[in-house]
Amino acid sequence: MVISRITAEKLNLWFGKNHVLHDVNLPVYDKKVTSMIGPSGCGKSTLLRCFNRMNDLIPDTRIEGKVKLGDTDLYDSKTDVTRIRAKVGMVFQKPNPFPKSIFNNVAYGLAIQGRYSKCDIHSRVEESLRSAWLWDEVKDRLHSSAMALSGGQQQRLCIARALANSPEVLLLDEPTSALDPQSTAKIEELCLELKKSVSILIVTHNIAQAGRISDWTAFMYLGQLVEFGETDKVFTVPSDQRTEAYLTGVFG
Repeated sequence: MVISRITAEKLNLWFGKNHVLHDVNLPVYDKKVTSMIGPSGCGKSTLLRCFNRMNDLIPDTRIEGKVKLGDTDLYDSKTDVTRIRAKVGMVFQKPNPFPKSIFNNVAYGLAIQGRYSKCDIHSRVEESLRSAWLWDEVKDRLHSSAMALSGGQQQRLCIARALANSPEVLLLDEPTSALDPQSTAKIEELCLELKKSVSILIVTHNIAQAGRISDWTAFMYLGQLVEFGETDKVFTVPSDQRTEAYLTGVFG
């Protein structure tokens, strides 16, 4: 039985008068990689940001429908947004380390909560860097600036920073689009390892990447979820002509 970790239900979103997402129903299954694909401007990243309420930061945003993490409705007025963003981590397209040391990048979210001892923080920083396959590369320079890391290392540092909060879901918004092929391959391999402990939802323009790493694939077009299913099925026998047209390069 496949269990949904976080789910969008009849989700609609407007930026001002612009109706961007239309009645989206999308489950993100437990300890699986789900890819969202589709042409630029189809609403993939907007939908991704709904899963941890990042669109709240954009003026004139209106949302109808539900996003549920377990039994918690993320858009209920009583929901603690800070807690949600700890449980649903986010990594962006361009690596965005803080202008701090490598250690403090990962420790920052733990330190501001004020409920972890220094010993606990040190332990979780090491654990998170190991989980992001970065520990062996940085263990001798933890107090050096994160800005001196390579692009691929910075992106894995951002993943470690998200993992430090022990998230249930990890959102990745085109995490390899700014990286070289070698760094891209490492992030892809890392996703396959991380799904053993966390559910992953990734937006990607790289169709081959979606085919390589995802268990489930969602195809978005003009703000609608056109098709959702197991990746092998979506890629080999898509049920909608628009999905087939996108996958075969008719448009993109």
